[in-house]
Amino acid sequence: MITPDPTDFPEPTAGTASLRPGVMRPAITRLVLTGFRNYPTLRLALDPAPVVLTGPNGAGKTNLLEAVSMLAPGRGLRGARLGEMDRLIPGEEGRSGGGWAVAATVETADGPVEVGTGLAGGGLERERRIVRVDGRNASAAELGRRWSVLWVTPAMDRLFVEAAGNRRRFFDRLVYGLDPDHAGRIAAYEQAMRERARLLRDGRRDPAWLGTLEATMAARGVAIAAARLGFASQLKSVLAAGGHGFPKARIAIEGEVEAALAGQPALAVEDGLARRLAENRGIDADTGTTRAGVHRTDLAVTHEGNGMPAARCSTGEQKALLLALVLAVARLKRTVEGSAPILLLDEVAAHLDAERRDALYDVLVSLGAQAWLTGTDRPLFAGLGGGRAQFVRITDASAIRDQIVDPAGTPLPAVGDHDRG
Repeated sequence: MITPDPTDFPEPTAGTASLRPGVMRPAITRLVLTGFRNYPTLRLALDPAPVVLTGPNGAGKTNLLEAVSMLAPGRGLRGARLGEMDRLIPGEEGRSGGGWAVAATVETADGPVEVGTGLAGGGLERERRIVRVDGRNASAAELGRRWSVLWVTPAMDRLFVEAAGNRRRFFDRLVYGLDPDHAGRIAAYEQAMRERARLLRDGRRDPAWLGTLEATMAARGVAIAAARLGFASQLKSVLAAGGHGFPKARIAIEGEVEAALAGQPALAVEDGLARRLAENRGIDADTGTTRAGVHRTDLAVTHEGNGMPAARCSTGEQKALLLALVLAVARLKRTVEGSAPILLLDEVAAHLDAERRDALYDVLVSLGAQAWLTGTDRPLFAGLGGGRAQFVRITDASAIRDQIVDPAGTPLPAVGDHDRG
């Protein structure tokens, strides 16, 4: 993995964070990109306030958000393979092959944490992610135990009308924010499911081997379903309190295992799922699918105000419902853990009317969340002026931070020098 020199981090100007006493942690105060997407190098010093990235299409705003999303477990906000994040060399086909790195200082309630992640270039390591925390090797799962990162992107605009799998994965990412072990349960379940499917496809129906895999799926599946239901119960309480300028959303978890847990002990549900999997071996082998399990669960969302399923709401209302869910999760996390997640909101403001934009900005500031927002036009973010946010102009893979002005209109020194290297 490419490791940036610690001297690449310029010191933030003293006192800037104190302008925003409501801002909480975690917050990224230093960010360094090396060989990531369209960025050869980038160094950016920040304070804990919301970050607004403006600039023309194709300049690299979403790429910067994706880099931040790699400071959490998983494959980032695009769901891309690690090698796909390697820098594209202008005028040449393919990617650089040199590997990429994202390094940051994250301010937390326990103090600053130095974190880096990336992909070593070449050979067998091309698809192996490397993570370091405070100078030592770590797992991506550890990042999820220290902070959470949530995002809304244009690719999610059709979330409520697409396949159930997209909604399920979205909801599971929300669960990770309060229950980092949820990711490990899902990984173990899916690995056992893939192995079972391979054995059935190859005609290798060893009852003992299949039984072991089905027992793993049943145990992990019940744990996954219980975690979803527990999180949904907490989230419903927050949603019921009101949308703070956004529509109230009503959610339901629709799945056979989740439904069974409502009326049976967990061990009975686990035994029942293992039995169903065993009974379905023949048909699963013929169809190449797994007919029973928590991988078929769906998230149902309803607009509380008009009683309409989200899929039948207008495009604008669907976007508002999606934001209402994510903001509710942020409020829940702050209530339970005392700090909000880092929020990545890509091209969100352009799809909201002026009233909802102002409501969004008010919620972000009141949450104390370091939200990263992108857009082509700065006027869309007028509601974050007056020292409520920091503005960074992205142009051709370079970043220039605007002069900071406090709420009284007094200019303050800029924080650090930012360039593309």
